[in-house]
Amino acid sequence: MKVLIADDEAIVLEGLKYIIDWKELGFTICGEASNGEMALEKILELSPDLVLLDIRMPKLNGTDVIKQAKEQGYKGKFIIISGYSDFTYAQTAIKYGVEYYLTKPVDEDELSNCVTTIKKEIEKTRKEKFTYSQYYEKAKQTILADIITGSQSINALQYPDLSLDANVYKVIIYENYNQEDFHTSYSFADMLRVTNHGNDSFEHVLINNQDIILLKGEFALERFDNLLQHYEHNPQKGSPLDTLFLTHGRNVYRLEDIYRSYEDAESLLNRRFFCKPNQHVFGYQELPDESLLTYQISKEETAYYYKLLTDYLQSFNRQKISDALSELEGHLTCCTDDIKSIKYFLADLFLQIKHDIAYTYSNSNIPFATNSAILSLIEQKYYLYEILHYFEEQFEIIMKAIGNQSSDSVLNDILYYIEHNYNENLKLETLAPLFGYNSSYLGKFFSKKMGKNFNAYLDELRINHSKELLKNKDLKVYMISEMVGYKNVDYFHKKFKKYVGISPAEYRKAE
Repeated sequence: MKVLIADDEAIVLEGLKYIIDWKELGFTICGEASNGEMALEKILELSPDLVLLDIRMPKLNGTDVIKQAKEQGYKGKFIIISGYSDFTYAQTAIKYGVEYYLTKPVDEDELSNCVTTIKKEIEKTRKEKFTYSQYYEKAKQTILADIITGSQSINALQYPDLSLDANVYKVIIYENYNQEDFHTSYSFADMLRVTNHGNDSFEHVLINNQDIILLKGEFALERFDNLLQHYEHNPQKGSPLDTLFLTHGRNVYRLEDIYRSYEDAESLLNRRFFCKPNQHVFGYQELPDESLLTYQISKEETAYYYKLLTDYLQSFNRQKISDALSELEGHLTCCTDDIKSIKYFLADLFLQIKHDIAYTYSNSNIPFATNSAILSLIEQKYYLYEILHYFEEQFEIIMKAIGNQSSDSVLNDILYYIEHNYNENLKLETLAPLFGYNSSYLGKFFSKKMGKNFNAYLDELRINHSKELLKNKDLKVYMISEMVGYKNVDYFHKKFKKYVGISPAEYRKAE
């Protein structure tokens, strides 16, 4: 606590400084004055907690000092000192609320008791003020949270008292860019390069453990726009946005519409999964039209992309793989399912591809991770682009592992694909696009190079594989028919007899 001592007698002034142990009583002498004008000036400048004041002073007497100090907002305590003949002055001072009056010569014990009493009063007032401030701030935070979320009736509020009177508002939600960190330490005032005395520029509120900023007024919004223009794209290391991710809602112009801006920012935060690499800001302009959110995850969609990507992998068509993943990303961005469901869908898709490739190319040494490791990795990814990038990396590994190492032409890749998929319903119409041809051209090209048409080549391949399978007496003929790609066993019999000259049963007996 601070004390100012004022007396026009130098000896008395010096004595008052040492008559008691001010430090032990909890006070520091912050200044001294030898006349009334100087005393008033220092009271207003230093705002001491206590003023020890002589009632009779040159230039301005003590009562006028007290009167003018209080008129100008001084809230501290006074102890007035006077001679016996100055009691009339003391009465005037008492009218101004001065409670402590000592006569000269000042008694040490009497002064010490006065100062101790005043100290207790100041401490009590400070505690009450601090408690009130805490309650006020807590109440204000609750009211602000209700206004921002739209659960407070605006009509019941005296919002100028809450420093909410502005012509435009915007809600911002911010968190760490690195989602593994839990605490943000950046000052938003420093980010905007504004002072926020009296909370004139913005309010900071915690709602559901989220840092919410309410910008107020055109100046604060202008500073925010400048910040975005300067830092939004690829923030420099150490810049205000380098460690932060933030979403911001629309500008609103009425207090009762603030919740709309908050809902925008909250919706964007829930869509952070769809952000691009190194994206630190997600603005309300990027909110998708609700009517466009129509894509639904289903078993049919999983089957579609599983077949598409598996075919492109086996035909080593990197461009088609990239196009398919881009298409998938676009669909998922417009998905109605939650993020967890999207991750499950992607994990299921990848595991089906893995299972099919591993089975089809069982002799290839493909360095697949375990299913549990794949599930864990996809679950831990924060962004869709990270998962799709993982797909691309794994697909490249697969293509290198299953690639036809002797291939020096597209035809060899086609033959390699047929060799590993002859049991499927292969047709030129579906095979040709995988390798970048139309079916008519591929048919002519295939016949010219192989000396036989595509269907004849496929039939011969299937019959040769069926001959190997017929050696296994445990396999029924209809089972072998399906295993080599013939769904109709009678058709299998017809083809087998055409190429071998005898029926499958006769061939088995001969073996």
